[in-house]
Amino acid sequence: MERLKYILIVAVCMLFLGAAAAKAEDGDAKKGETLYNMRCLVCHGKKGDGNGAAGVLRKEELSGRVLEIRPRDFTLGLFRFRTTASGCLPSDDDLLNTITNGFPRSFMTNLKSLPVEERKALRAYIKTFSSRFAEDPPCEPIKAVKPKWVGTDDSVKKGQVVYKNMKCWECHGETGKGDGPKSNDIKDDWGFPILPFNFLTGELKRGSTPEAIYLTFTTGLDGTGMPSYEDSLNEESRWNLVSYTMKLMGKLDKKEAH
Repeated sequence: MERLKYILIVAVCMLFLGAAAAKAEDGDAKKGETLYNMRCLVCHGKKGDGNGAAGVLRKEELSGRVLEIRPRDFTLGLFRFRTTASGCLPSDDDLLNTITNGFPRSFMTNLKSLPVEERKALRAYIKTFSSRFAEDPPCEPIKAVKPKWVGTDDSVKKGQVVYKNMKCWECHGETGKGDGPKSNDIKDDWGFPILPFNFLTGELKRGSTPEAIYLTFTTGLDGTGMPSYEDSLNEESRWNLVSYTMKLMGKLDKKEAH
């Protein structure tokens, strides 16, 4: 009898320890709320809808249009930068990477100074803004393994054909400056005007490695006009498009793609 009691006590303790370990790994949403209010609320708002006190972070006139640069709205569960397929939620690692590293050329600063436990807590709280995180099954991350031939002259030439045939130029322009004939007509899922990326700047928000560019072509940027090519282009064609994109960005001249 005493042995049975001991076994039961040990089992209960293991359950509590397991739950505590899982919470530590997933993040403490309550603690995350405090961090969010301190660091994120001013831009993303109390409800996570992007309507914080900062509101419109910046207005700038580009290509004859006044664009409003706005904080991300978390409530729809639409995230641009993911390693998961179009329409899927980002993985926990995706969200943690965004919180940790931020995005260049944007107002989303990095939070590397926070301990990882606090960054995980912030991630847990951000996930509470959209019911999709509780309702949608997780999607498997897409792996980007760069072939050795990416960046070669042959791959660049094939990528240029893909760029033309897929009509990338209609938005991004013939030379990649973001000045295509449809560039002034694009709006995001919230109805706000956005401009296609100017590749000549040489710096993508997601990162400018071949792998990062490949993921953009494969996953798309949900909530924007940038579609996924996972179904419409095979892997080889997507990697060739990466080669041509890096050529437009000036990365191959710097021998960064090899």
